[in-house]
Amino acid sequence: MLAFASLDELQEAKERIEKLQSTYPRLFEKLVDVVHLTRALHFKYQFMGCLMMDENPKGFSPNFVQASVLRLYKKELQSLKSIENFNLLKKLFIDFNKVGYAKLSLLAIGENPESITGAPIIQ
Repeated sequence: MLAFASLDELQEAKERIEKLQSTYPRLFEKLVDVVHLTRALHFKYQFMGCLMMDENPKGFSPNFVQASVLRLYKKELQSLKSIENFNLLKKLFIDFNKVGYAKLSLLAIGENPESITGAPIIQ
């Protein structure tokens, strides 16, 4: 899914993410852990988002990954989903669906909205 977001949408998303960080630090910290793990494993953010939102990740699943690595990744994602108030994070991702999983992930790890405007270059 291509996601095109305006600077205003990105700024609003960033503000909501910052509010989540200050209000629910444990939830935010686990989200950041999962985003960093996604980056480290070179998985697509779309794959992470689909798993997080209980969507079908078909087409975004990593290729040539050991089953044990995939199980570990899914276990970490499940630990995020099991945190109390996960529904608030899920709502944020629904509310900013147009922004896309990749840009929301980058905002969560501190990227500046101005640096990620325009057409997506990552998934």
